[in-house]
Amino acid sequence: MDAARPDEQALIAAATRVRSHAYAPYSHFAVGAALRDEHGSIHLGCNVENAAYPQGLCAEAGALSALVASGSRRVLAVAVVAGGAQLLPVTPCGGCRQKLREFASDDTPILLADPTGLRRRTTLGALLPESFGPQHLVASTPSGAKS
Repeated sequence: MDAARPDEQALIAAATRVRSHAYAPYSHFAVGAALRDEHGSIHLGCNVENAAYPQGLCAEAGALSALVASGSRRVLAVAVVAGGAQLLPVTPCGGCRQKLREFASDDTPILLADPTGLRRRTTLGALLPESFGPQHLVASTPSGAKS
């Protein structure tokens, strides 16, 4: 297990606290996420399951919604808390990796933890290499259109 720095510990602690509010009556797999924004604020989310399984909400998506609702637009660090000491560190799913990419850069730290603490430190770029992002959508005028 890695040792977390104080700023990382605060993010992991916040994700651990919000994990206790997860609504996971079907899988019993609670997840908490905490995002630090460009102002130093922390935004939280927990997974919310639904009887119609594909309609659930991931913790990371909930935290991103809270970030945007606050008026922030940049993710500087992410903590995800799930599982237990016997499991592999839990990473954001593919969809959440892409959602994070909208607001974070390749070097954004992703802290993977369980209730006992930090298990692994990685980056968004390592989890989603050669990703498609906002910079791929350059504003342009359609051919032949007058501006």
